[in-house]
Amino acid sequence: MSSNNPHHHKLHVIFFPFMAYGHIIPTLDMAKLFCSRGARSTIITTPLNSKILQKPIELFKNLNPTLEIDIHIFDFPCVDLGLPEGCENVDFFTTKNNEDRDYITLKFFLSTSFFKDQLEKFLETTRPDCLIADMFFPWATEAAEKSRVPRLVFHGTGYFSLCAGYCIKAHKPQNRVASSCEPFVIPDLPGDIVITQEQIIDGDNESGMGKFMMDVRESEVKSSGVVVNSFYELEPEYADFYKRFVNKRAWHIGPLSVINRGFEEKAERGKKASVDEAECLKWLDSKKPDSVIYISFGSVAFFKNEQLIEIAAGLEASGTNFIWVVRKDDAGEKEEWLPEGMEERTKGKGMIIRGWAPQVLILEHQATGGFVTHCGWNSVLEGVAAGLPMVTWPIGAEQFYNEKLVTQVLRTGVSVGATKHVKVMGDFIISRENVEKAVREVLVGEEAEEMRRRAKKMAEMAKAAVEEGGSSFNDLNKFLEEFSS
Repeated sequence: MSSNNPHHHKLHVIFFPFMAYGHIIPTLDMAKLFCSRGARSTIITTPLNSKILQKPIELFKNLNPTLEIDIHIFDFPCVDLGLPEGCENVDFFTTKNNEDRDYITLKFFLSTSFFKDQLEKFLETTRPDCLIADMFFPWATEAAEKSRVPRLVFHGTGYFSLCAGYCIKAHKPQNRVASSCEPFVIPDLPGDIVITQEQIIDGDNESGMGKFMMDVRESEVKSSGVVVNSFYELEPEYADFYKRFVNKRAWHIGPLSVINRGFEEKAERGKKASVDEAECLKWLDSKKPDSVIYISFGSVAFFKNEQLIEIAAGLEASGTNFIWVVRKDDAGEKEEWLPEGMEERTKGKGMIIRGWAPQVLILEHQATGGFVTHCGWNSVLEGVAAGLPMVTWPIGAEQFYNEKLVTQVLRTGVSVGATKHVKVMGDFIISRENVEKAVREVLVGEEAEEMRRRAKKMAEMAKAAVEEGGSSFNDLNKFLEEFSS
């Protein structure tokens, strides 16, 4: 990708990600992308979160010594704000109690307004060309206005879920069904997408998180536009719908996960893996193409032991090769979720990673044939870019919308049978039979091959989109031209 800047003015872009791995990682990718296209990038974050960014930024600078990317640190006094000490990132939360977690999460979201004054002063002194701030910083629009700096919103999700949420909010079809589990078609949304009330995000209550999300939507309307981590070929109808009905000013610049990535950058994505990358790849090298299922549920979801037991039993019963990533918080010291003797019985066929995995490296390996995912947007895009069929297992946020994109629109995945929006994994249990069946469906048989064919074709489109002349390359060009003038 060319790093020559075609513009007379060197664009300076400030990036401000929400403090969670799922938001920091794509923002870092975005900052690196803008750098590679001739801009200067500055990422705002807090002291503890800066440690997540330091090593990958140093690596990027070593590989690209002429490019400018920096970190600027804002103060975030957790204890003074009523948060636990060191609670600078959603992924640092340790409680599994629903009520405690809900309270701390809402408190955390609201406490970020502490950044507003710091942001105003920083923008006033640096005078950047624009600010790309996370959707969860609704106060950022007003702060940027004071310094006459355009504020762009970064959602961290795709057009489909944004359009689905818009149509649900506009028409409220869930109010016209007899029960919370009755399926209905989302009005106005292209594709006759079927969903249930249990699977949608309730953001209309007047207090708590509902009120906060109203502020988020209002700030987006007043902003200078939206930057989307997607590519046109993935969701063309929904990109068009979004720009026609929701927000006329939107630029798609992804998938960010495939841009500017060497081996070390992929291995270091997020944080240090809990397994040796070379050993992991050596294990994969010993397997036949498309024979391994990869299972990971992101950095936020919590499982109960009962659910982990069902996953373990389902994987063992499937007889397939697998790599299963289990959160350290879930694993615990006693590991009561692991069936006795399972690791011995599946030795050579299975690998359990306790903690963080080099996900992009695993997904892109030729031995990996399927991906069991919680349908977080970063994971969906990484699965798309790797050309993999997916087993969809949404948990919360916009993940059920993303599942519908994979299963009903792209037709590159099958649902494991998760039926409702839950705050903590394990409020209902997916059976081992469901796990075994879904894993087999994406790995073996004619339907699996058809899904894989469609997925591989989409992966080719993803890579072409970010190359010179591609849809995302061109949309970023338009962005650079507009905000450099």
